[in-house]
Amino acid sequence: MIGVIQGKIWGKTSCLFSKNNVEVHRIEANKGGYCSKHSHSSKWNQFYVESGRLKVLIYKGGEIIDSTILTDGMMTSVPPNEIHQFEALEDTIAYEIYWAELQEIDINRIDVGGMRNQSDQE
Repeated sequence: MIGVIQGKIWGKTSCLFSKNNVEVHRIEANKGGYCSKHSHSSKWNQFYVESGRLKVLIYKGGEIIDSTILTDGMMTSVPPNEIHQFEALEDTIAYEIYWAELQEIDINRIDVGGMRNQSDQE
């Protein structure tokens, strides 16, 4: 729902725009927070960082095949069906932009998100 803030173990998110085949979500991710490994059946998932540092990981066969670190003003895209995950390397404000034929249920979680220990982040 537009404007509703959803608390997550890693921070919070809210949908800013949702129409036809486009959605825009604002993410506030706390340093050390990470989302679940997941994929989307039909959505492209683009990450744009307003402030902070966000690491976006892509997996194939359970192994990391790409790790992209985004800072202020940077973005990257993840195609449909790619298993991915993000982690905040510092407190981060970012936007997720989705586009495609949106389906109500479009996430295939591999595991759950959480918080890294301070010593794991260095």
